[in-house]
Amino acid sequence: MSDIKHILVIRLSAMGDVAMTVPVLRAFSLQYPDVRVTVVSRPFFKPFFEGIPNLEFFAIDLNNRHKGSVGLLRLYHDLKRKNIDAVADLHNVLRSKVVRNLFALSGKITAATDKGRKEKKALTRIKNKVFEPVKSMFDRHCDTFRKLGFPLDLSQSVFPEKREISKDVLSFSGAKSEKWIGIAPFAQFDSKVYPIDLMQRVIDGLAQTESKLFLFGGGEKEIQLLNQLKSNHSNVIVVAGKIKLPQEMDLISNLDVMLSMDSGNAHIAAMLGVKVITVWGATHPYAGFKPFNQPFAFCITADRNKYPLIPTSVYGNKKVEGYEDAMQSISPETVIDTIKKEL
Repeated sequence: MSDIKHILVIRLSAMGDVAMTVPVLRAFSLQYPDVRVTVVSRPFFKPFFEGIPNLEFFAIDLNNRHKGSVGLLRLYHDLKRKNIDAVADLHNVLRSKVVRNLFALSGKITAATDKGRKEKKALTRIKNKVFEPVKSMFDRHCDTFRKLGFPLDLSQSVFPEKREISKDVLSFSGAKSEKWIGIAPFAQFDSKVYPIDLMQRVIDGLAQTESKLFLFGGGEKEIQLLNQLKSNHSNVIVVAGKIKLPQEMDLISNLDVMLSMDSGNAHIAAMLGVKVITVWGATHPYAGFKPFNQPFAFCITADRNKYPLIPTSVYGNKKVEGYEDAMQSISPETVIDTIKKEL
């Protein structure tokens, strides 16, 4: 272990998965302050890692310099110049394997995250389902560092201070004088999205409290739906389309609670130390993607008495006949009451 002074960490996508590496790397920087870390990821995710000591961010250029097989060779040579001693591959896909193996061939120590596909398959299969929690992705990433000789303890986690709210955010948020609730009602797959009519009831109910609600999303279609959800409530603000990721993180850092689907926004809020209430449909927190440092009580899941095959998939990308309305089994009152308890 003493010979390793510089570790390359690879995690290229997706947003939530990249965000899930942040608490692990923050713990690593505190527990091993003499070891440098270089994180390779997409340029968009650079703000996630700012403020972590001894960490350098390397933006991969998948459109030009690092595109294709020749680009991966260039990436390897670009990173080799940084005098890397070991590689922690937290992505473990074809692209990251190529880079990892090139370092291994040059004599460097490497390790990769075991994604636990066998256990997840047992959890999500229709027949002979094994309904019990699998190891979290945070613990799996810790295993990767342990293989390199760096055991990690996540039990004493440290979170960043609340960020200063930028002028761009203050222009629509105003100074904070009440409870702030973030709501991120969308996800990549429909099976993970709480029905819009029920979300409307949640927002209408929360708007009656002495709180300010901020609605997160992206893209024209989502912004249209968010404006619909805002309705006529003066204390509900659509954030989508107004600011960029760093300013969004400033705002999220100052929330009292975030309501999110099983999506990237949940993990961004969690990595910033915010309480996160999550709503789950076809997926389930047992699959290892429960937001960091959040209790199971904050995870509101579809009724497994009515829908015993849940979770039907790890990522929500599989459709099972008769399960299209599973999220209807979660009442808006349950969501509202769970949030109110934490305000």
